[in-house]
Amino acid sequence: VAPGEAVFRKVFLEAPVAMLLLDSQQRICGMNHTAERSLGGPSGAIQGRCFGSAVGCVRAADDPRGCGAGPECPNCPVRRLVVDSCQRGRFHHQVEVKLQTGAGSSPDFAYYLVSTAPLALAEGRGVVVCIEDINLRKQAEFELKQALDEVKRLKECLERDNVNLREEILLRYQHEEIIGESAAIRAVLRQVEQVAVTDSTVLICGETGSGKELLARAIHRLSGRRDRPMLTVNCAALPPTLVEGELFGREEGAYTGALSKQAGRFEVADGSTMLLDEVAELPLELQAKLLRVLETGQFERLGSSQTIRVDVRMIAATNRDLEEAVRKGRFRQDLYHRLTVFPINVPPLRERPEDIPLLVWAFVQEFSQRMGKIIETIPRKTMEALRRYPWPGNVRELRNVIERAMILTRGPCLHVEVPSAGGGAGVTSDLTLRDVERRHILQVLERTGWRIRGNNGAAELLGLKPTTLESRMRRLGIRRAGRSHEI
Repeated sequence: VAPGEAVFRKVFLEAPVAMLLLDSQQRICGMNHTAERSLGGPSGAIQGRCFGSAVGCVRAADDPRGCGAGPECPNCPVRRLVVDSCQRGRFHHQVEVKLQTGAGSSPDFAYYLVSTAPLALAEGRGVVVCIEDINLRKQAEFELKQALDEVKRLKECLERDNVNLREEILLRYQHEEIIGESAAIRAVLRQVEQVAVTDSTVLICGETGSGKELLARAIHRLSGRRDRPMLTVNCAALPPTLVEGELFGREEGAYTGALSKQAGRFEVADGSTMLLDEVAELPLELQAKLLRVLETGQFERLGSSQTIRVDVRMIAATNRDLEEAVRKGRFRQDLYHRLTVFPINVPPLRERPEDIPLLVWAFVQEFSQRMGKIIETIPRKTMEALRRYPWPGNVRELRNVIERAMILTRGPCLHVEVPSAGGGAGVTSDLTLRDVERRHILQVLERTGWRIRGNNGAAELLGLKPTTLESRMRRLGIRRAGRSHEI
């Protein structure tokens, strides 16, 4: 027996899905109990109203024409579904829609799954609308996304900390303590011990290869921040166009190529120590932002107006004369005074020749373990020659020379090819240090065929960075006759 109208009416009224009947004017002419509960009122109070007004849309006007009288209504997804079913007789199933339910600068929104179907009525074609409130689901999705974003941020910080920690462990293995017993290095170490227990800014000045980064790590290890790895940033190695985003972070879309949000180095170093190496190379336009971080601990990511506060202990290092840079307008005077709270000058290796034997044997021990060789003696003449050589590349150059000697040596006696500062003719007493340095660089350039970069290039043999060697060549007036040198 076919069910009667009363049965269908009961099914409609008791259905667990909110159902509305719209007349040919797209106004509510009936609803079930679930819809009454969802819309917060009895059917008598809601009937005759347009659909948007019933669900609380602020853009829906109570007009005889129904939904669509407001200026934004042509863009309303619910109106498009209802009109399409009413006028064209089409069906739509569980379309997600978003309705504005609050006005003001921070409007509220409601989310629904809407299904529509045409319905033949005596006065024309109406529409059956089924709505499912998914606001709780949307809120859960939003909270889940926030939680996942936080997990991603913490994961990125942890990965960076792990990289920095591996670098820290490797460095401690190679140089557990600073090597030297000269009065000059002992004076520097006393300064390190005095300033390490404070949070004061430190400026370490010294020539390339003299061990500035090693001193910075010694300060960090003796400080109260030693439980977190120190972060090192080489200002000269960062491209000028990206240095702000790398230091201070960026928001997604802050510039072309910024496809995702990224925390800056200062955020990663929060609670720890940051070494800004070659700080003199920092672009002038970013020096004011660095000064603000030093003074207040505050900055904004690139592309964001939200202020971030960090607690970072700052150590800066440079091989340049910052006072000269200030006079030439290349370095801010206020930043210079902020950095020089506690300056430490690292003596070049030529000013502490008594430390050379200790350094040589330390390097020999390091390379012996790595290469599986046993070195028992070093000729006295060799050690004396190592002490006489001026070492323009400082400890880095000495280490490279010893490494090369370890590779070439086959027996227990280490034979070192000591670079000749005088081009093979010996050093006379009337030569200045500038003359000695110029001759030595020329000799190495001739040995490498004037090749500066790459394996066994002049920069590597001298223990210098290629950019530093090129700068010294310009300062000393070194040019290859007839053509430019090979890079």
